[in-house]
Amino acid sequence: MTEVAFHFNVPDKLAYACRLVRKASGAGARIVVTGEPDDLEALDVSLWTFSALEFIPHCHAQRAEPAVLAASPVVLAPSAAAAPHQQVLVNLGGPVPEAFERFERLIELVTADDGDRAQARQRWRHYADRGYAITRHDLAAREAR
Repeated sequence: MTEVAFHFNVPDKLAYACRLVRKASGAGARIVVTGEPDDLEALDVSLWTFSALEFIPHCHAQRAEPAVLAASPVVLAPSAAAAPHQQVLVNLGGPVPEAFERFERLIELVTADDGDRAQARQRWRHYADRGYAITRHDLAAREAR
């Protein structure tokens, strides 16, 4: 069963996603990131620019050649349904990601924005109603320590 984790009170979703993807891919994980097209474009730029000394190989699912798509440890995709691998899925927001149950892990990123939190509550209910165990990581509580 997919492990579901919510990371709440993310101050900057794109910067946090970059660090999360860097850490996971550095540990050998293969990651698919889903979200709205504008968010995926912004993440693409951020992955190129967030660290002057590092590069995280990544591609867009809709634009990459099949060989590049298969070899990329990080794939940016508006839908996870046709993802080339199913290890870690990072959702930048919106509705429940299609085909999330195919992945070993799902990480939901949620800011303090009221709209983002409302959508996250709906996704949380969706997973909980289907029996998924959910782990909660509150970044605000972590910073307060």
